[in-house]
Amino acid sequence: MADWDPEATLRQGASILTPALQPLGFRFDVVQVDESSGGPFAVGVFDRGDRSIELHVRSALGIVMYRVGDASLEHRAFMDELGVVDRAYPGFSDDPLDGFRHLLEDLRKHGESFLDGSGDGGFLVWASRHELGEQLRRLP
Repeated sequence: MADWDPEATLRQGASILTPALQPLGFRFDVVQVDESSGGPFAVGVFDRGDRSIELHVRSALGIVMYRVGDASLEHRAFMDELGVVDRAYPGFSDDPLDGFRHLLEDLRKHGESFLDGSGDGGFLVWASRHELGEQLRRLP
């Protein structure tokens, strides 16, 4: 059994992101704390209306998912669509909170169009394209 507390890591990581996201109207909630075959995990969401950033933590920050309505993109796919090659997240570190620091850096440098909604048209097209690609990969 692991000796880490993913919920505590998630809450500490959220406190790193909150100063940048709260002034934009995002609020944070822990939405799931559980255990699976991979061990304990926690999921939290920063949301504002129909837009959210979902954070998954085990021993450190793992999946980061952006959502607008029913459309979603994982962090890497979103940065790829923006043409970002110098992204900081996920980065590599022994400190489980560094993933949150790296994510914050990416949000500050490249996330404005998602955070303020100015890029929703592109986001929705990209999300649809990625969803279609996933469906095609599952075809026999």
